[in-house]
Amino acid sequence: MALQPSDLVAKQCTACTSETPALPEAAVRQTIAGMPGWALSTSPRPEIARTFKFANFHETMAFVNAVAWVAHREDHHPDMVVGYNRCVVRYSTHSIGGISENDLICAAKVDALIG
Repeated sequence: MALQPSDLVAKQCTACTSETPALPEAAVRQTIAGMPGWALSTSPRPEIARTFKFANFHETMAFVNAVAWVAHREDHHPDMVVGYNRCVVRYSTHSIGGISENDLICAAKVDALIG
């Protein structure tokens, strides 16, 4: 069953252990289908990613700082690639080698930053 972005935004991340199961690929695909711009990649490791575009460097860095705030609050950190007017945000839960609910929670919260 797909998780709804509005439900994900209301949740808090919980610590994963090496015994936490990764979400099934079908469930991840179904959930991100409701989150425009996010895509699932399975190689070389499962991750969800989205590229955000901005008018200038100042807007990009404001976004990066807001994502850092979300990461700090949730204690779940993305990989980010930052350029002048864009930022690629990637989530994967390294401790489980796949996508966790935490990745989807944070992706939904990042989306909420930009409305």
